[in-house]
Amino acid sequence: MAVDQENVTRILSALSHPLRRQILQFLNEKEECSFTDLMTALKVDTGKLSFHIKNLEAFLEQTPTGKYKLSKVGENAIALIRDLEAWSVETEIARKATALPLASFKKRTMAFLIDIGIAFALFIAIPAIPSVFSSITTRIGILADFNIILFLLLFWMYLTLLEGFAGQTLGKRLAGLKVVAIDGKRLPYDRAAVRNFGVAFLLPFDLLVGIRLKDKRYIRYFDKFSGTIVVDIRHAHSDSVKNPDNEPPQER
Repeated sequence: MAVDQENVTRILSALSHPLRRQILQFLNEKEECSFTDLMTALKVDTGKLSFHIKNLEAFLEQTPTGKYKLSKVGENAIALIRDLEAWSVETEIARKATALPLASFKKRTMAFLIDIGIAFALFIAIPAIPSVFSSITTRIGILADFNIILFLLLFWMYLTLLEGFAGQTLGKRLAGLKVVAIDGKRLPYDRAAVRNFGVAFLLPFDLLVGIRLKDKRYIRYFDKFSGTIVVDIRHAHSDSVKNPDNEPPQER
């Protein structure tokens, strides 16, 4: 059955005004109410409310007492409005994320090398860590050397604690990078722990799957999984200095 596009346009047009959506949402909450109740709740005059109610005829019904309530079409419209509001939030999140200058692979690699060097230096500088661990593993008869696992655990904790605290490890700070949630907000510790699990323990897999995603926001899979991106804050600052009013560049 072919869809009547003109009818679709009429429905979207009827729902395009915020006051009409408020009317429907208020009726959905209260189930039914009088014209006066609507006028008081929405703080509009008689003429304005009458105009918008007329445009919502297909979405409303009147009870024997003259009160308004949602028709079946109106109930379906509420579901549509909720979907549209959710899509609006997702669109805004995507807009904010794409507006941030993403860190290059080169800078991220540089920050990673600095961080793993710092973590290794800490591991070596605190001899009690490997020696105590080796002593424990020897006593229980485990022949394998767990120093590598211990180092990776230390590296994961180093990355997680610093990124959860400030969004930056020492390497990222030196490179001018910062980790943020995909909506541009501060990175919580739980997301920092998830994204850095891939760095510390599954890096080859993390990078391989990340490349296959073919999404410039995610160099690594665990970035997508944790909902995080790495941004170049120095690049963002230089852009804001060059264009403080966020105006598009002039064509020459």
